[in-house]
Amino acid sequence: MALPSHSSRSLRVALVGYGYAGKLFHAALIDATPGLQLQVVGSNRPDAVLADRPDAVVCSAEVAATHPDVDLVVIAAPNDRHAPLAEAALRAGKHVVVDKPFTVTLAEARHLARVARETGRMLSVFQNRRWDSDFLAVQSALAGGAIGEAMHVEAHFDRYRPQVRARWREQAGQGTGIWFDLGPHLVDQALLLLGLPDAVSASFARQRPGAETPDWAHVVLHFGERRAILHASMLVAGGTPRWIVHGTRGTFIKQRMDQQEAQLLAGMQPGAQGWGMDDDAGLLIDGATSAETSIATPAGDQRAYYAAVRDAILRQRTNPVPPVQAVAVMAVIEAAVAAAETGAMAVPDLTDTERADWHATRDAAA
Repeated sequence: MALPSHSSRSLRVALVGYGYAGKLFHAALIDATPGLQLQVVGSNRPDAVLADRPDAVVCSAEVAATHPDVDLVVIAAPNDRHAPLAEAALRAGKHVVVDKPFTVTLAEARHLARVARETGRMLSVFQNRRWDSDFLAVQSALAGGAIGEAMHVEAHFDRYRPQVRARWREQAGQGTGIWFDLGPHLVDQALLLLGLPDAVSASFARQRPGAETPDWAHVVLHFGERRAILHASMLVAGGTPRWIVHGTRGTFIKQRMDQQEAQLLAGMQPGAQGWGMDDDAGLLIDGATSAETSIATPAGDQRAYYAAVRDAILRQRTNPVPPVQAVAVMAVIEAAVAAAETGAMAVPDLTDTERADWHATRDAAA
């Protein structure tokens, strides 16, 4: 399918999967992005889709992924279906967005990246948390220089959901559990802040009664003498900062996480008044004087991801999350699994070329 040569018409979008992520995040953000039009939905619950979107074409996931009347296919199906559906869409000439995790294995990630190169299609991964207010606050604090060199970065993505729910993310299977659900966000953000780690250590646990898959994850990324501690749990009612960054000149603490997910759950439309606003200021502590300064938090806006995807398809901007960055995340995800199983540190399995390409894409986006 030929690329549109200008933005005179909207890019036609198929969304594969209309569950929590598909409906709450992808559909809402696509609707709020000028130049994108959601026309096709792949779902096994057509009544639920049509109740929300009576004009949509509803079909099976496989048909939606290769639908002749769309330019962009968004994969928000269960994790173990990401790779086959994305490959089918790419080979059908579609541009593709895949929800995190990119795939359930590093081998699948590399294969999809290769297919995207072969087909010349844009392949991107939905790392929407790059545009969260809390992460933007950390990036801004580091860029300002008051912390100095970040030596200890601690990131928590915690929830309080004490009951195991009957959904695929919490059932035994490939690519399920908290590390494959929230881990990709934590890893992606850590890599953007600190680079590629030398090694990974990890511990997973099933802490809730009846848990079939890990619901507690504690992972440490080693970067020479620097460390990133990534933690996710389903039994945290509160009291833990979202971010703690200790540097050579001071400390930065951000207590609360971004509110866009909560706003979507409350029915707010992306871009409405107050969208992405975060009144929880960061705390900067000067190392020399112990003086504390409140730092206003930037507004988050995950719409920026889909605006960048649109522009990348139109060749007006670079891919916001290119495949090599997703491959790097999967290498760290897989290394953490190996480290948890063996009790020993594991080295992310990245080639010299992948490492060089990762650095090139990060430097280009800086």
